[in-house]
Amino acid sequence: MQIDQYRLPFHIKLNRLWLRFGIRSIFKIVGRVKVLGLNNVPLGEPYVIAMNHVSIFDPPAVVCFWPEEPEVIGAADVFKKKGEGPILSLYGVIPVHRGEYDRTLLEKIVAVLKKGRPLVIAPEGGRSHVVAMQRAMPGLGYIIEHAQVPVIPVGILGTTGDFWQKAKRGKKPAIELRIGKPIHFDPIKEKGAERREARQRNADLVMRYIAGLLPPEYHGAYAGQAISTG
Repeated sequence: MQIDQYRLPFHIKLNRLWLRFGIRSIFKIVGRVKVLGLNNVPLGEPYVIAMNHVSIFDPPAVVCFWPEEPEVIGAADVFKKKGEGPILSLYGVIPVHRGEYDRTLLEKIVAVLKKGRPLVIAPEGGRSHVVAMQRAMPGLGYIIEHAQVPVIPVGILGTTGDFWQKAKRGKKPAIELRIGKPIHFDPIKEKGAERREARQRNADLVMRYIAGLLPPEYHGAYAGQAISTG
């Protein structure tokens, strides 16, 4: 069954109003958030927001400080956690089973983007718990191939596991969101194994641009491969 349109339920729209405001306010109270590169965001157009993912604080920081209200992809297993699960459901996060190919999910994601909405994804497939990035999973490559929209790389600093501990001690730890320029991709023409390799190559390319927004200790699997656009 093909999903032709994406409609956001009214109660989710209401939830997002207070969730984004409330979580943004908490970040401002307990820490210092700086957003760089807002001029790189193509407002009103469909695009994918791809971020590095160190800890639980990354997705809410991006979602709440982004200039538009984005849709979000989240790991299905996180919905079962007592603290995070209810918040993901209230926001209307799209659950995805890591490492599995889900055609219906892919069609839904494409429908979201065709609706003109931005979409947040962590190409690594989950939080790394360390600043060094892991290699991207091929999911982003599937989305790039089928949606044919630009990808906005976002490098996040300061969301390490000790962020909340510092905040509780009144240290107001800093978080920085560095937004890069849109990355555009040519259609994939390869077939079979070469097609799969092209998808992974596109996902890796996005990660190299994210690495270019971050200091060397964050590069991890992409050490020596970072692309900086100045």
